[in-house]
Amino acid sequence: MLITISGKHIDVTEAMKSHAEEKASKLPRYYDSISQIEVVIDGGKGGSVSVEVIARAEHSKVFVCSEIGEDAYGCIDVAVHKLERQLRRAKSKERDNKRAGSGSAGEMT
Repeated sequence: MLITISGKHIDVTEAMKSHAEEKASKLPRYYDSISQIEVVIDGGKGGSVSVEVIARAEHSKVFVCSEIGEDAYGCIDVAVHKLERQLRRAKSKERDNKRAGSGSAGEMT
């Protein structure tokens, strides 16, 4: 799995990179076909920071989440948490769709 951390209008420190990488590396637990994760940290005017996390999975599935706030570390945490919920929801939908068709097809009255 490839994890890319980049910054726009902000210097991304080693501590920030390691924090983002640590959080992003946990995402495949929720959706195992993730192949690439990109974290973009954007430092805006007035000290606000926006973080966008993009996870790419098999079959051209893309999951995107963003967060805006004052603290880059907090924004990374919240954005990754939002993405975890998205991935959990997508995985449960896939499981439900696989199970839905098998039960009623074999029944005859």
